[in-house]
Amino acid sequence: MWKLSSVLLACSLFTACAASTHSTALSALGVARSSKDLLAVIDQPGLLEVESVVSADWSVPRSGVINLGHPKAKAARLEDGDEPIQIYFHVVRHPTHGTFIIDTGVERALRDDPERSAMSGLVRSAMHLEKLIVHMPLGDWLANQPAPIDGVLMTHLHLDHVSGMPDVPKGTPIYAGPGETSSRQFLYMFTQGSIDRALEGQAPVQEWPFRAGEDRFAGVVDVFGDGSLWAIWVPGHTPGSVAYLARTATGPVLFVGDTSHTSWGWQHDVEPGSFTGDQELNAASLGVLRKLVEEHPRIDVRLGHQHLAAPVPTR
Repeated sequence: MWKLSSVLLACSLFTACAASTHSTALSALGVARSSKDLLAVIDQPGLLEVESVVSADWSVPRSGVINLGHPKAKAARLEDGDEPIQIYFHVVRHPTHGTFIIDTGVERALRDDPERSAMSGLVRSAMHLEKLIVHMPLGDWLANQPAPIDGVLMTHLHLDHVSGMPDVPKGTPIYAGPGETSSRQFLYMFTQGSIDRALEGQAPVQEWPFRAGEDRFAGVVDVFGDGSLWAIWVPGHTPGSVAYLARTATGPVLFVGDTSHTSWGWQHDVEPGSFTGDQELNAASLGVLRKLVEEHPRIDVRLGHQHLAAPVPTR
């Protein structure tokens, strides 16, 4: 108990705690490009295969994932309450670079022995994990693969996105946006220890080498150097939030992360609520991604925590 009190006291000396104390390094993978480079190839068929896996079902406060103070949310008379969501990990297969996952779902221990999971009892209670229904922990999925994965591509380092990391083999490269471990939010006072445990024993988090001053996006990285997979810097939800665009044989697939958690938020251009660090910046990043999809309607959008529902017809 004294240790927890000491951590909270130390954190209270600052505005907030950092997300994690885990070490970082500049990414050895990826080349900084311009938005023109991405747009030049976005509609061309690609060579990647992708898959989205529902690791768990959950429910969270609607006020966390949708800004209920937004005029559109008020007009729709949205009220707070349980919002059903999913926790995903996504699979990206490259014919020569191998298999990568985007985010990590949940770890086996959350299903089999929660006391041994990375999440502390305090965090499990605060996050109401009694509402969590585990379908495919990352460890089960990995055990059925013919070869180890070649890397983990993080959209951001919130706990519900790194919670499967204990199942990832040690030494697997991990990639994320700049400043993700060092970003500060009040929330991290309570989650930093659990995030650190999820990352314990792993290699340093490699930060994408985004080039600042991009004309359209905050930054763009050609992940494999062949134009097949792109990391797009979308700050707001967290300072280093990243969306990924994969070019497949059937068209581009956009993994937006928590720039938009929900189908309603995406369709109505309303940013997330209290779970987001900077709502104004998040709204701007959401607008950038929505504009990209409007211009390239063949893009298959994969949201942070829900399936994108078909839009409601208007009369």
